Amino acid sequence: MTNGGCLCGAVRYEIPGEPIAARACWCRLCQYLGAGSGTVNVAFPSAGVTITGEPRWRTDTADSGNTLRRGFCAECGTPLFSATDARPHLIFVRAGSLDDPNLIAPGATIWTSEAPTWAHFDPALPQVEKQPPPVA
Repeated sequence: MTNGGCLCGAVRYEIPGEPIAARACWCRLCQYLGAGSGTVNVAFPSAGVTITGEPRWRTDTADSGNTLRRGFCAECGTPLFSATDARPHLIFVRAGSLDDPNLIAPGATIWTSEAPTWAHFDPALPQVEKQPPPVA
């Protein structure tokens, strides 16, 4: 069981499945979410996810062109989730919201073409200029 939540504790989640993959993302949308840096997003199966509290949801178009729903805490503003109709079997969780942020390390850095010139990438990870194929 994987657990996590927001900074203030108003929204908590439990995920019964194991993480599938994690990626560090530098698309412009993630830069906004990360207050200037990229984000680290962990893919999980969406089946059985339990959310306690009331996240607020916003719909945007991702740089990949997919419609993206993002969940965040309306009280403290912590970004928590992303989901897309293109892959309803997955939920993406912001790694910083995991109770155990060491659960899984990123396997790649994506959307490097959108990153600012000062961004630093882990040289041990594959780098992808835009959107790679789906994780599952």
